[in-house]
Amino acid sequence: MSEPDQPAGPQPGNHVGLYPGTFDPITNGHLDIIGRAVQLVERLVVAVAENTGKQPLMNLDERVACVRAEVAPIAARSGVRIEVVGFGNLLVQCARQHGAGIILRGLRVVTDYDYEVQMFGMNHRLDPGIETVFLMATERHQFISSRLVKEIAQLGGDISSFVPHFTLGRILAKLG
Repeated sequence: MSEPDQPAGPQPGNHVGLYPGTFDPITNGHLDIIGRAVQLVERLVVAVAENTGKQPLMNLDERVACVRAEVAPIAARSGVRIEVVGFGNLLVQCARQHGAGIILRGLRVVTDYDYEVQMFGMNHRLDPGIETVFLMATERHQFISSRLVKEIAQLGGDISSFVPHFTLGRILAKLG
């Protein structure tokens, strides 16, 4: 009786994760997911989507700068290389460009799940070699969304408990 074929070990790219989002703005919830994602991969690419359809408060370069500033302490603490890139193409194309075999997604509530299942299906059909891994938001961050943070900030509310310090300064400067 012959042995079933055994995988040859980790495939190229499987140790590289890609965490995509609009990050307008990056929130403490995003940082929580990133802090947990670095425990699962050897290198993490945080991909900031151009996504002009969402009418971002900050342009792509500003969002990339905020994400870079906020993830630097996580990279230093964890020893995992974290790259921050902007992208405007298909998510699976971005993953391939950066050698990622894993797409990491954060889930907060049931409505996130419905959307993410659709995205998983489409991405899997486009490239079945890229796996999707879902990380649940911790209870402390489940209610935080970038959309609500922007709305609160635009109406003059205090967002300091929702976003990290550097990003808070950028948002307040942007809103005047």
